[in-house]
Amino acid sequence: MTIDLRRCVGCQTCTAACKNANATPPGVQWRRVLDLETGKFPDVRRSFLPMACMHCENPPCEEVCPTQATQKRGDGLVAIDYDVCIGCANCIMACPYEARSIVHEARFAYGDQPIASEAVRFDPARISVATKCTFCKDRIDEAARSGRIPGRDPEVTPACVNSCISGAMAFGDLDDPDSAVSRLLAETQHFRMHEELGTGPSVYYLWDQA
Repeated sequence: MTIDLRRCVGCQTCTAACKNANATPPGVQWRRVLDLETGKFPDVRRSFLPMACMHCENPPCEEVCPTQATQKRGDGLVAIDYDVCIGCANCIMACPYEARSIVHEARFAYGDQPIASEAVRFDPARISVATKCTFCKDRIDEAARSGRIPGRDPEVTPACVNSCISGAMAFGDLDDPDSAVSRLLAETQHFRMHEELGTGPSVYYLWDQA
């Protein structure tokens, strides 16, 4: 995934789209946008930084999992097997991106009953286990079955990317030189969050021309 910090306007549409697509409970945001203020008056700048699971090449959450519930898939996605997770929270403490959450009881947006979108997507298997952004892995799996291409075909592209009103987010295969993410990285300066930790994040932030 690439996120162009020059284009992000902090609208939080990606946060809302993720919450709708995954029915995350109140207080849990698999994708959030940090609102940052830098500089000194009068030269002050406001910036926005979308954050979520970085689907690391070397995920520290995987190393500390005692049951191997967290696994890096062959396609690079970091996934959690809810049937194996024991909710020990080791991964939450190990993640330098604060991308994981645990809730121990069902919670809904309005009272003790789910609204329509929550009822459709509510998953009892996500209670008392670690959860996080999955890059909408069900869509990625559907792409593998159907031959469609994530990042090009909306039906198999993460909800946050589809929703971005400013076109700041892109998704695709870095091994494909013709993918949108490959082209963007070739054309721009970019960085990865806490790359110095050796995690190898799969999310790249764009910020200037190459």
